[in-house]
Amino acid sequence: MKLKILVGTMTDTAESVAQSIQMACADQVDSIEVQRMDGLDTHVFDENALFLICSSTYGTGDVPDNAQALYLSLDAEPRYLGQVRYGLVALGDSSYGDTYGMGGLKLDARLQDLGAQRIGDICRLDASSGDEPENEAIAWCETWLTQALAAT
Repeated sequence: MKLKILVGTMTDTAESVAQSIQMACADQVDSIEVQRMDGLDTHVFDENALFLICSSTYGTGDVPDNAQALYLSLDAEPRYLGQVRYGLVALGDSSYGDTYGMGGLKLDARLQDLGAQRIGDICRLDASSGDEPENEAIAWCETWLTQALAAT
């Protein structure tokens, strides 16, 4: 099974998290591809893969600029995505209250509205925690991959 990690980022932290997952979890799947969301649309989900959405939050709870095209296409070109299985790593800062991790959570909600099925719990990475986001994400992903591969 291929794992495709789609990255929404403004400051490259989400990409660093995705690359750390790629290196640490390579032995759990056939291949792992990290792809920034720049210019993507709903057709990215046509690929036969397990998806991991790794997105930061920007501004007042928005998806990052490079994820805007994909997010908007999920509304502009709605289509059933019942074949899509994915996990979510949502980066944010809990000191922002209600908007904490909303970039990823908005993508998650829209994917679920279109029938995609999230596997497992959301990994929420808090920039104000003082913990290394890469280490937290790797620990979460190792468990998530076991669950996701058993469900596919």
